[in-house]
Amino acid sequence: MGLHVRFSCIFPLICLIPLLTSGPGCSARYTEDWTSLDARPLPQWYDDAKIGIFVHWGVFSVPAYGKFSEWLWSWWKTAKRLDVVEFMRKNYPPGFEYADFATQFHAEFFNPDDWADIFKASGAGYVVFTSKHHEGFTNWPSPGSWNWNSVDVGPHRDLVGELAAAVKKRSLHWGLYHSLYEWYHPLFLADQASGFKTQDFVAQKTLPELVHLVMEYQPDLIWSDGDWEAPDTYWNSTQFLAWLYNDSPVKDVVVTNDRWGKGCYCKHGGYYNCADRYTPGKLPDHKWEKCQSVDKRSWGYRRNMKLSEVMDLPSIIKDMVYVVALGGNYLLNIGPMSDGMIAPVFEERLRGLGAWLGVNGEAIYATKPWRVQTENDTNVWYTAKNNTVYATIIGWPTKQPLQLLTPKTSDATKVTLLDYPDVPLKWAPVTKQAGLVIVLPAMPFSPGNAWALKLEGVV
Repeated sequence: MGLHVRFSCIFPLICLIPLLTSGPGCSARYTEDWTSLDARPLPQWYDDAKIGIFVHWGVFSVPAYGKFSEWLWSWWKTAKRLDVVEFMRKNYPPGFEYADFATQFHAEFFNPDDWADIFKASGAGYVVFTSKHHEGFTNWPSPGSWNWNSVDVGPHRDLVGELAAAVKKRSLHWGLYHSLYEWYHPLFLADQASGFKTQDFVAQKTLPELVHLVMEYQPDLIWSDGDWEAPDTYWNSTQFLAWLYNDSPVKDVVVTNDRWGKGCYCKHGGYYNCADRYTPGKLPDHKWEKCQSVDKRSWGYRRNMKLSEVMDLPSIIKDMVYVVALGGNYLLNIGPMSDGMIAPVFEERLRGLGAWLGVNGEAIYATKPWRVQTENDTNVWYTAKNNTVYATIIGWPTKQPLQLLTPKTSDATKVTLLDYPDVPLKWAPVTKQAGLVIVLPAMPFSPGNAWALKLEGVV
């Protein structure tokens, strides 16, 4: 049975909208196949933004334990990992169920404006917030998740709606993470048992919730996940994306990733995530994004997190510069506590990133990969914007003057350090063909241990 038939009685909105909005004079429409959908141009705002903040928050933030704290339920009940089983045995009474954590998810200190201020201060251009992780608990009053959502139980607040308003008020782009599947939803388990020949979970849960999120909160980005067990034909991903790109209220601005079914990642969708912490060794031929957590182990908050397991600011900036030089976006994750507080160490890292970008953001935002991304055996990474080249140096050079062998200079060449944008630096060519040596000033203060040179009049 086709999904259009299912939606005609279960969730008609996705079928009715095309009938109401299509007609003469409309722009070219995308069809429900990857050839058409993959040809859609990526909205420019995403490539220009470069930096995003990822937020993993949910019921899993209450126990806040495990290498990946957001996976605790599955690791306890299905994988039966010894450390997790022992943690639950020692700390919770017999008969305690994972659902009991929801009543302890109070979010009593959650202030969406405080969060949005921190995200704005980080220099990020967009925020991606967990609407629902694999546990199935929705951070908004989903009609399809009775008594397993943040309004019916726990915070008794629409967490998605409150944060969406605060983020948009600060002119940041608003994105939503959404897990297609849920570990223990009866309809998903039944579809799974059928070898995904039935699609009751998709028709009654996944797609209605996705459409509800789009219509209610109008995200600029949808970060899909939890797709790997079943093909995109099970998820009916192409139908949803065709509606999203053709007829949804965000059709002209929305950006999506590549997790829409088994085998889709790095092949189909909007930009490519490919894998968590994806780090290509050379310039990819498609727009991509690296998601990286400040906590080097977990995406959700861990109460047993140690400082040695947290990325320091120089590591974050080095990673981000590498990603941008290779044409990617950098999505930096934090996991708030269950009470709604962002750990001070996470806030410090985000504000530190923003301070660095406040000086050097010209070398990052709205740039493109240059013809060469780095020089061999150096800590210099290149980006370009219009007719200007930027060379970001990781670690202050111990050998002076600094020698760059790749840029080709001209009589119009001008070199400045973004810390001192009005002070031209002295330079000389290495050869007539290429290269220049630059006399650097005294090392400017930089907690991020990185500095950006602006090279005008070079090719």
